[in-house]
Amino acid sequence: MIRTRFAPSPTGDPHIGNIRTTLFEYLFAKKSEGQFLLRIEDTDRKRHDEASIDGIKEALRWLDLIPDNFDKPKVQSEHLDHYKKVALELADNGFAYVCNCSKERLEEIRKNQTDKGLPPGYDGHCRDKNLPFEDDCVIRMKVPETGVTAFDDLIRGHVEFRNDTVDDQVILKSDGFPTYHLAHVVDDHEMQITHVIRAEEWLSSTPKHIILNQALGYEVPLYAHVPVILSPTHGKLSKRDGAVGILEYKKMGYLPEALINFMALLGWNPKTEEEFFTLEELQKSFDLSQVNKAGAIFNIDKLNFFNHHYLMQKRSEELIGLLDKDVLAKLPQENLNKIVDLAKERMNTLADFEPTIGYLLGEVKIDKNLLVFRKSTSETTKKALEMVYAGLKSIEDWSQDKIKDVLEKVVIDGQLSNGDVFWPVRYALSGAEKSPPPEEIAEVLGKEKSLQRIEKALETI
Repeated sequence: MIRTRFAPSPTGDPHIGNIRTTLFEYLFAKKSEGQFLLRIEDTDRKRHDEASIDGIKEALRWLDLIPDNFDKPKVQSEHLDHYKKVALELADNGFAYVCNCSKERLEEIRKNQTDKGLPPGYDGHCRDKNLPFEDDCVIRMKVPETGVTAFDDLIRGHVEFRNDTVDDQVILKSDGFPTYHLAHVVDDHEMQITHVIRAEEWLSSTPKHIILNQALGYEVPLYAHVPVILSPTHGKLSKRDGAVGILEYKKMGYLPEALINFMALLGWNPKTEEEFFTLEELQKSFDLSQVNKAGAIFNIDKLNFFNHHYLMQKRSEELIGLLDKDVLAKLPQENLNKIVDLAKERMNTLADFEPTIGYLLGEVKIDKNLLVFRKSTSETTKKALEMVYAGLKSIEDWSQDKIKDVLEKVVIDGQLSNGDVFWPVRYALSGAEKSPPPEEIAEVLGKEKSLQRIEKALETI
């Protein structure tokens, strides 16, 4: 059975890069009816944030990426004695060694290497000393000094590293906590993880992990290193570009199905013209071999495009359940469904709702210069508004069709253009240059308020 895992460090909300990789892990497992598991890697105590565990779970729940062990994930800090035992066994068997080098000595080594233009790494000073494990000591893995470590990456193909370029990494710190390198190798084995899908930043560490697996007599899992997400300028993704905690997207009004669809296409090529995929469809279609090696470009406009699409798919009743309750309470409840349906056409996110229907929440300000259509005149605009006012006042059955009939009749009877009539009425009702058609606005505003706004526009002109 295929088993993958999401193994976040609780040091803050996971960002879109973490969750995009998590999505790939989830899809790969579910396509083959395998298992997708959660593990909390909380051995970095300096950056540990207990509250972020709740955030991690909330993000998974929101996106419907539910691990099979969601209620009882493995937590690394609960198994410290076990990792220490494994590290000491590696040292006893000659695959690791105790190191008592001081912080000052290590800093001096790094400085000398940097000055000479060499890659930083431990110099093996304690490698053959056979020291006892005492206070202030660490345990380092003993990397073979010759040969190569090779593997076939499921995304990148065949990869080789010369062992003499691989550092003798610390696997157990002086405080008794394991490093990522040891802990995740032990956990992946014990959780029977078959495929390790992770960010490409871990590619250079993979030989260390293969060597540790082999030293421990474990079956080496298959690896797939997912390319990074790049900014629109092909640089490192920043907060300004979209590198924010995944739950920030929820606060900004994005829908989970839009984010899932968007993230799936960040690096994965479905080999079709299709753009829209539900999570269920992705489970059937996803293939690791179709993940690109090159970095994926983050494009907020594309995310907005997806979000708008999924907003449009939702019935007004569904959206009402997602929109700000305080804003909804200020609106005429009898027209709430119509208002939401009208607004969603002009919304990219749920957060766009309030500014989109702002004309319903209070009085609008009219700029005389904007009231007049660019190809019209003040005199023509005044004439059009007077005729519209009189026509609307006579309507008994207040509906879009009746309102539009009045506007079209004014165009014909007044020998005016559509711009002469529809533009000033729309602007008078909404106070905005971009808004729905005037008949749609007037319908949700109601007859009394619509006439008041047209009257106000006449006073302005």
